[in-house]
Amino acid sequence: MKTNVTFPSNGLAVAGILFTPDDHTGGPLPAVVVSHPGGGVKEQTASVYAERLARAGFAALVFDAVYQGESEGEPRGLESPFQRAEDVKSAVTYLAVRDDIDADRIGALGICASGGYVPYAAQTDHRIRSVATVSAVDLGGVFRDGLGRTQGPEVLQAMLAQAGALRTAEARGEAPHMVRWIPESAEGVLNTQLRETQEYYLTPRGRHPRANNAWLLRSIDQIAQYDSFALIRLIAPRPLLMIVGSEAETAYFSREAIDKAGQPSELFVIDGATHVDLYDKDEYVTPAVARLADFFGEHLTRAAMEGVRGLRRPRGVRGRSTGSPTRIGSASAGSFTLRG
Repeated sequence: MKTNVTFPSNGLAVAGILFTPDDHTGGPLPAVVVSHPGGGVKEQTASVYAERLARAGFAALVFDAVYQGESEGEPRGLESPFQRAEDVKSAVTYLAVRDDIDADRIGALGICASGGYVPYAAQTDHRIRSVATVSAVDLGGVFRDGLGRTQGPEVLQAMLAQAGALRTAEARGEAPHMVRWIPESAEGVLNTQLRETQEYYLTPRGRHPRANNAWLLRSIDQIAQYDSFALIRLIAPRPLLMIVGSEAETAYFSREAIDKAGQPSELFVIDGATHVDLYDKDEYVTPAVARLADFFGEHLTRAAMEGVRGLRRPRGVRGRSTGSPTRIGSASAGSFTLRG
């Protein structure tokens, strides 16, 4: 069952969709907040995961970030990590006061850039009882250093100078300056991550009219100050699960975050999957959701485990945790587009 909902975040109306199990007739449900990638909207990969989690017995709330999608906020297209974290906390507040949700059994899942925003929010919000990510990215790290840390410091300094100039220009009455998350043309694109991101966001596979491939350039002066995982140890002793594809060029973010995290924490690797494969490809999403349902089922309520019995990994696709049962570390670095 899908229900359109709204809730406030810093005084602005957030547009969301609440997924609940079709056959639920009992007491308050365990719930998971699901936060979308940077530049995405709630109807894309966030809903793919939320719908499947609802089938497994959870309430799952997706929402558009403030300044984006159907949510309020000006200027449009602002990507503020601090507001994104506040949106996650506001979503938890909304669930916590609903009669059909158990406020003591709320978890959160972040995908791509929200794989940074969700742990960041959870570091100081103890109402988030368990934390999970899929294809996590620290957007601040991407803008500061480039993916794989191959970007020279002059690139960031030039963007920061431009951001300051754009703030002044807006104060003089000029229109906010928007740029593309990803290039519209595939011509000359050699980077695998960028090509796959184009294939998802700019084709019928994942395109949505409210995901307009535009962000406010002066957002960079907020993004550059933000570090998703510097204080990730504060999540412990609440559990942390980070899911990556074995072929993802972004996987090192999760590996390094797990190395910094307290216990219990786990890196779960989906063999053969890239970063974007985990957005919507069934052969990779299925084992990811099976592990998520296991994880949230264990840490939010064992009764919810009844809903995951039908989830099976397709033949030939495996997920694996490597290392000790709670401490994991394996991945690889590479290059990246600024969409995450």
